[in-house]
Amino acid sequence: MAHFVIMGCGRVGATLAHTLEDSGHSVAIIDQDERAFRRLRTGFGGRKITGVGFDQDTLKQAGIEEAYAFAAVSSGDNSNILATRVARETFHVEHVVARIYDPGRAEIYQRLGIPTVAAVRWSADQVLRRILPETAIKGDFREPSGRLLLCELSPNAQWIGCHLVDMEKAANVRIAYLTRFGEGILPGPDTSYQQGDTVHAMVASARVTEVARILAAAPVKEF
Repeated sequence: MAHFVIMGCGRVGATLAHTLEDSGHSVAIIDQDERAFRRLRTGFGGRKITGVGFDQDTLKQAGIEEAYAFAAVSSGDNSNILATRVARETFHVEHVVARIYDPGRAEIYQRLGIPTVAAVRWSADQVLRRILPETAIKGDFREPSGRLLLCELSPNAQWIGCHLVDMEKAANVRIAYLTRFGEGILPGPDTSYQQGDTVHAMVASARVTEVARILAAAPVKEF
């Protein structure tokens, strides 16, 4: 079981809180307006913290110091990014994601190493696949035989700077494309994995767990 902190108890924040709790995790949800917690179901067992989500004392009340992941899904871009930066840079939370309404800002945020989801293509599922440990690999497309999945991979941060061909060899996958600064790019033989990149690869369905384990670890030094 892991601990998750959510900023923003709107429709998406409440959905995330319920889904995470149903998965057996502990949850704390923050909102400036105490009335927002009415969106939570009766019997919700997580912490409800009234306060500003980028305030350090508020985050500490929510258990940020032991959090596996932090999701900022309030209605304000600036608040979401600021809170996410505090979670990552002050409290060293490795898994963070911020909701944004202005897709034009995506490049700026990705340069800061902050995964974002634009509101125009928003869903709670997109956040969950970035913060839940059991969804480190999420299948986006399955070919007709069911043997192959086009997956979104989450490599260990120590893969940053390594060539994608080395990642392919280590995990025995074929990288189809990268999403970098909000745009898809086809990798070449010299393309390296950069901070903020999302890696999309074809993975044998039977090897999903194995691939997740390999890429969750640091690369072997020979690469």
